[in-house]
Amino acid sequence: MPQATIKQRKWLFSAKWPLYLKDPWLKPFKLLDRFERWRRVANILKVSKEARLRLEWIIYYHSHCAAETARHFGISRKTFYKWFGEFDQDNLYSLYRLQDKSKAPKKTREREITSLQKQRVIDLRKEHLRYGKEKLAEIYQRQYQEKISSWKIQKVIEEKQLYFNPVKTAKIKRKRQRSQRKKKITELQKVPWFMKRSGYIICLDTITIFFNGFKRYIFTAIDKFGKVAFARMYKSKSTLNGQDFLYRLYFLLDGQVPRVGHDNGTEFEKYFKETCQKLGIEQYWSRPRTPKDNPESERFNRTLEDEFLAFGNLNPNPEVFNQKLTEWLIEYNFFRPHQALGYKTPIEFSKVLPMYSSCTPG
Repeated sequence: MPQATIKQRKWLFSAKWPLYLKDPWLKPFKLLDRFERWRRVANILKVSKEARLRLEWIIYYHSHCAAETARHFGISRKTFYKWFGEFDQDNLYSLYRLQDKSKAPKKTREREITSLQKQRVIDLRKEHLRYGKEKLAEIYQRQYQEKISSWKIQKVIEEKQLYFNPVKTAKIKRKRQRSQRKKKITELQKVPWFMKRSGYIICLDTITIFFNGFKRYIFTAIDKFGKVAFARMYKSKSTLNGQDFLYRLYFLLDGQVPRVGHDNGTEFEKYFKETCQKLGIEQYWSRPRTPKDNPESERFNRTLEDEFLAFGNLNPNPEVFNQKLTEWLIEYNFFRPHQALGYKTPIEFSKVLPMYSSCTPG
């Protein structure tokens, strides 16, 4: 591109722009003040709430002194100057610097084990695959006249995968990782008393029935505090049936299922989990082999067995059985007084009207 001459530049800045500004059809842009521009750029860059607050400190400072700014926002002057120095008004990308910085240490601890020690541990472990880390530490000290911690031995074993059965060990490790991500029902013991009301959590369980060579499963659900109950028989306890039961329960209670609590059964995995995530339902698990974590379900199962199954209502055909079960559930929820509810029925206590007529049969 040829370089513009001095005459062309004069025309560009003295002739063109005044004509542009005098054009009645074109209105000149109204520039925002710099503070409003900073705020809008912060929104565009999607910086954190903390960074936007620190930007307000800086904006306030431009019309006040540092001491007044610190008093107004309840911070120290040292804190203000620290973040003020991070901001550059000529480079608005510096707004990112106003966000919280990582508090991780720059220099992390490294494993204090030499290559010679590591090789000795590997040789000992291969020689004694069944020995634990404490025994290997004792043998190491006895053989090399040098003390080594069992923790270092454990880390070498994990790094080199020196296990007698690596496949089984990896499976156990994955299982432990999955169990750590599960929310436990015991966490709800810390819930304030005013939140312990009807509909807070629905407790689920499964009853296994053996009858004349047939094996059937009854999925049960009961409101922990309101005692509204629901149950249904299936031929298997697959996660698809668990999903079907959850959908029926969800529509029965008109979508008022914020969280569910249950044991670690396979029926509450895969499709059941996916449905919980889809419907926004929180899952809570009981501890393994700890039925006292879910006592309401255990008590309802006992009531169902004593007051319904014991009177000859068991039928291996789920369609026939579920019709009879629906009639008993109506009696349980609408007519049966409950001692735990001050001898009120669950519907009277909870003040809800389940849609049993359209959802429970069939």
